[in-house]
Order: sequence, then structure tokens, then C-alpha cells
Amino acid sequence: MATGCLSASKVPEVPGLDLFRGRWFHTGHWPKEGVDFSGQRVGVIGTGSSGVQAIPLIAEQAAELTVFQRTPNFVLPARNHPIDPEHQRDVKSRYAEVRQAARESGFGIAVPTPTRSALEVAPEERQARYESVWYDEDNNLVDMLVSYNDMITSQAANDTAAQFVRDRIAEIVEDPETAAALQPHDHPFGTKRPCLGTNYYETFNLPHVRLVNVRKTPIVEITHRGLRTTQEEFEFDDLVFATGFDAMTGALTAVDIRGRGDVKLEDKWHAGPRTYLGIQVAGFPNLFTITGPGSPSVLSNMITSIEQHVEWVADAIASMRAEGLSTMEPTVEAEDAWTAHVDEVGHMTLYPTADSWYMGSNVPGKPRVFMPYIGGVGVYRQKCDEVAANGYEGFVRSGARQAVGAGRPSSPAG
Repeated sequence: MATGCLSASKVPEVPGLDLFRGRWFHTGHWPKEGVDFSGQRVGVIGTGSSGVQAIPLIAEQAAELTVFQRTPNFVLPARNHPIDPEHQRDVKSRYAEVRQAARESGFGIAVPTPTRSALEVAPEERQARYESVWYDEDNNLVDMLVSYNDMITSQAANDTAAQFVRDRIAEIVEDPETAAALQPHDHPFGTKRPCLGTNYYETFNLPHVRLVNVRKTPIVEITHRGLRTTQEEFEFDDLVFATGFDAMTGALTAVDIRGRGDVKLEDKWHAGPRTYLGIQVAGFPNLFTITGPGSPSVLSNMITSIEQHVEWVADAIASMRAEGLSTMEPTVEAEDAWTAHVDEVGHMTLYPTADSWYMGSNVPGKPRVFMPYIGGVGVYRQKCDEVAANGYEGFVRSGARQAVGAGRPSSPAG
């Protein structure tokens, strides 16, 4: 199952969408031909990563843009620019070293491992570090998180980075009320996906752009002309839903996957996903999940993690073929132990304190469980390698493999 962790999109649970007479779009299913918003009155719902990317570009075209925000996020400037040729040559001259460092790192990105607490350095030194991340043209998504070794485990340490970003928002956004609404206070920095944006906060200084706080005035319904909050009616030509995804499990449970005893995967996971290594599920033989729940997955450089999973699964299948085996699945005991470990490690961090899609909090009725593994990409890789080296410890591998062509059904329906 290479179905992706962020591919099952969702629209808000607000009635009336079928009544809307204008155009509507979801950022996860954007038309290939693009969309022209020139001269349009546009409403954007959502200020997560997709919204952060879309809002400044829509504002360049729209006559009026209204952004409906439930939860403000921490947005760092992307600083997109052509890569310096000398920098390219340097990286490519040591590609093997860089890629190996990524494989052994915490987040799957080759960055130095921090050794000091944010609280043990002088405030001036800490400020200088955060400024270097904010203004560095070559910054990346995790630079702030890896500034110090306790950024995701200590609230006090995390607060230093969170306040730094809030201060930058206050500097950029001219209207004090709008700036305050854009400053996150309800979750630690990084515990909801941190975003990289281009002119995101600056966009709210434009005279035709308005921010609506739907925590104060919730959206009641979508109407044929636009939408209505508890305090106001809005008319739009276009609506854009930047409302995210049923992350990590949604694309898997959307398929009617059944295991032993005709058990549905969706039913197996009714209280939250359970896997062994995020790769297999007990009772579902030969079902492999690429970057599934219980693996570093969305908390890593996805390319690094996808490569590791694909290589591991390919090796496991090759091993079964070499030994004449046909079936592989984890034991319940291995699955229980790994699921408990993922939960234990997760709760050593600040991640479970946030209502995030990491926790399934954006989907009504979805169990609140911290789904990815935060023990580190390198540590996780070592565990997977050890399991394989120990004869695929925790898995049951059995059955004689049939010859090619043998036992095939007599009709496609079989």
C-alpha cells in the first residue's frame, strides 16, 4: 500500500456545500490546468501548510480575499531562491556522506545533531541562533526544531522558539488585532506541522485581504452565495478548502481491506492504528504499508523514509522467495509491543499536547492517537535492520510458495 499519508482529502463538516452556486476547490485536488481568480471574491478556509502556500498566490489575483482561520500556525519564511552552484558542487561531491547522514538522523535530513538545551545558553546566543534560521536562505523545515536538544521535550525550551516566531509575526503584520489572531498560543512550536511560506504574513497587510477567526465566530453553513458564520454572511464567487487530509490512515481505511476472518482493517483500527514497525498489521498477511502509522513517516523527510521501507519490504519478499515461503505477518505480541513503544516514545515529547492531524484531531470521530514514530529515523532504521538480521523477528513466515501460474482462478472474478 503506497497510498500516501496525505492523500485522503477532507472538506469541513459544514452543511450546504451542495447549495453553493460558485466554484469550489480543495487544495489536495487542484485542477491540472490551474485556476484563475482574477477579479473574484474568494474565501479560503484553512491556514495549515496548504493554506499557507495558496493564500499569498490567490491574493495576487483576487479582488477580495477572506481567510477563515480556526488555528493559527507557526510559519517560517521559505526563502526560496536559486541554489548557489558552488553549494551544489559541494553537496554533490559528498553525496554518499550526506545521504548516509540523512538515513541516520532524527528527521531524515542531514543536519548536525544538537547537544545543548535551549535553556543552558545565553538569551543573546539563543536569539542569534533563531535569527540565523529565520533569515538563512538555505534554511529547511526542521532547522528551528533541531536548534537545541530539548525543543520537542521541554515546554520551557520550546517556548523560546515559539515566542521568537510570535515576535516576528507582530513585527510583520501591521494591524495589531490581525497579528494577535495569527500568533499561535494553543500548541508548542512544531507539534502541528510547521510551515514554510513566502510572504504569508505580509499578505495580511494588503487592503483586500481579511482574516476571520472562526474560533470566535464559527462557520455555521455554506450558502448558495457564500457562507455564514455566527455573526456575518459572506458572498463569494469561489471557495477554496485548505482543510487537509484524513492523515496516515485515511487512504488505507478508504480501501475495503480485509484480513483473516474477513476482518476489515478499518474495524481492526477502530481504537487507533496498530502495526508492527508501521510496515505490517497482525491478521493481514502479506499486506505491507509504506510509511504506515507506527513508522517515522510524516515526521521525517518522506523520501528518505519511503526508500527505507521499499528496500526493507523488497528484501523481505526476496527472502521469502528464496526460502520458498508465501506468507508473512507479524505476531499479535510483536504488534502490541511496538504499538506500546510508539505510544510511550510519543508521550515523552510535546506532540500529544496538540490537537493536530498527527493525533487525528482534525477528523470528527477519529481516535486521538499519536500515529507516527518519533524515536528517530536512524534509530528506527537500526530496529528494522535488526529485525531482518534476526530472521524477521516478530513476524511469522510460512507456507509453500506456488509455482507461477499454479492455482490461478478460472475467471477474473475469482
